[in-house]
Amino acid sequence: MRAEPAWYCLRSQPKHERIAGVQLRMLKGVTVFCPLIRFKKKTRRGLIWVTEAMFPGYFFARFGLAEMERKVLYVHGVCGIVRFGNRYPTIEESFVRELRNQTGVAEVKQLTYEFSQGDYVKMVKGVFVGLDAIVTQVMPATQRVRILIDFLGRKTEAEVENASLLLRAADPRAA
Repeated sequence: MRAEPAWYCLRSQPKHERIAGVQLRMLKGVTVFCPLIRFKKKTRRGLIWVTEAMFPGYFFARFGLAEMERKVLYVHGVCGIVRFGNRYPTIEESFVRELRNQTGVAEVKQLTYEFSQGDYVKMVKGVFVGLDAIVTQVMPATQRVRILIDFLGRKTEAEVENASLLLRAADPRAA
């Protein structure tokens, strides 16, 4: 078993990544990294900001496995250390460093995806679900966009909520 500290991937109870991380931070010799994402989500009350684990059910901790394994496993919210058979894979320091650069000191990456005129999108909600479209106008104050959609054999313009669209990488007709 590894004696020197290394980064490991830990499993947490569902939606308990932050709780497990806080508890683990109380142990001497353990460094915790629990990256989060913050994004807007549509609810009955409208758009709200939501913060969730970047890797649901998982987070990272740096410790000496030989001396700390048992203590780590008994922390509230921790379900286990990810392993393959009897081998505990370690996470590269460069990977954790890059993730930390993305999330900053607060360990939160804010996801903002604003649509631009000319973006190719796919409808994921509403009566046009599954259809591809092109954004023709952005209306940021209302969180809506105007799209050009091929519907029933003719090009039609429609105004839809941003939450109804998924950004596509390229023109779907090119594929």
